[in-house]
Amino acid sequence: MRYMATYDLMETIRNTNQWLGASAAALGAYPAMSLFPNPAMEWMRAWGEVTERTFQRMVVKPDWNIPTIVGASGKDRIITVEKEIEGAFGDLIHFKVAKRTSKKPRVLLVAPMSGHYATLLRSTVHSLLPDCELYVTDWHNARDIPVSAGKFDVEDYTMYLVDYLRHLGPDTHVIAVCQPAPLTLAATAYLAEDEPDAQPKSLTLIGGPIDPDANATDVTDFGHRVTMGQLEEMMIQRVGFKYPGVGRMVYPGLLQLSSFMSMNSEKHSKAFSDQIARAARGDASEHDKHNNFYDEYLAVMDMTAEFYLSTVERIFKNGEIAKNEFVVNGKKIDIGKITTVAVKTVEGGNDDISAPGQCIAALDLCTGLPDAKKASHVEPGAGHYGIFAGSGWRNNIRPLVMDFIHANGGVAKKPVKKPANKNAAA
Repeated sequence: MRYMATYDLMETIRNTNQWLGASAAALGAYPAMSLFPNPAMEWMRAWGEVTERTFQRMVVKPDWNIPTIVGASGKDRIITVEKEIEGAFGDLIHFKVAKRTSKKPRVLLVAPMSGHYATLLRSTVHSLLPDCELYVTDWHNARDIPVSAGKFDVEDYTMYLVDYLRHLGPDTHVIAVCQPAPLTLAATAYLAEDEPDAQPKSLTLIGGPIDPDANATDVTDFGHRVTMGQLEEMMIQRVGFKYPGVGRMVYPGLLQLSSFMSMNSEKHSKAFSDQIARAARGDASEHDKHNNFYDEYLAVMDMTAEFYLSTVERIFKNGEIAKNEFVVNGKKIDIGKITTVAVKTVEGGNDDISAPGQCIAALDLCTGLPDAKKASHVEPGAGHYGIFAGSGWRNNIRPLVMDFIHANGGVAKKPVKKPANKNAAA
């Protein structure tokens, strides 16, 4: 029962605020209130609407809601999401484009497991779909996974990626965003040594902490400042009775969200006060800029305790990937075994989470890879989110990534038939 009470206390506070918001919204919308034209009633209703939506979103997994894309013929292509591989801790999903006939490069987009759902990459997915046959790792919320499913740490995560790459085959191109970059690099090295025929053709690492000490940030400073005992004592709780994963030790999403919000508390406070004012004036809408951002930002998921703690200890504190000392299932992974997979790193010039220098360290670790198969890019002025979902991604990074994929074994183009030369020898 240790820490189960605190987990349920957080859920109780969230649930109570959601109820208060719903009550205020209902009371403010009551017809009798119209008899008293007092702006306070409109403010109460607006506060209730924003508050109810805010706290309700914290326990809802967002839908993908990928809009249609335009095919080569100019017709809309509907996107459907299909489960390719189902697992206890995550699924491999396929974004199938209806009536697509032309072959596209097969791409595995590895989503981060860092407190948000894979839907955080929604805009990234939509931007890649016209040019890729896209697969995405869809990690599950730990509070919904029964204790009987067992543990899930960085080694299990790595083996999930190995299994996905085995399934997709050697003609696959991998894009890893943020947190999974070091583990994706390890999974590729695992295959390079044991099953070279299953390794992907290219690997693009975006804003990942390959060597967290290469350029210190608040994240890396926190990792070194706090001991593992303190981290386990402060951050780890046991899932309460409300969810299927009751009894599982987790790093709660609500706890991480509170940390996220406190880092920019003034900015978030202003955003919500402005939204309440817009709702009171009738200017707010279901899919306005505020709701589009916070519906995703507030939707958080729990991580298993062993995954969170092993990430901090092995990736950040011990630097096992940076030192090329990472071990999976008793087997030491040698990143130098990667000799044929083209590797590209992408960093943001203003990234304050994985600062420039942390990700490009992967290229130095690939000692067996010729320089011709290495590439890197630093996007000037881009923050962490902007390197995979902002204008920097759309205008500069995505075209560079697609060029890299095509240059390293993308779908082969049909040869162009030249007209016969009548003067050529028979």
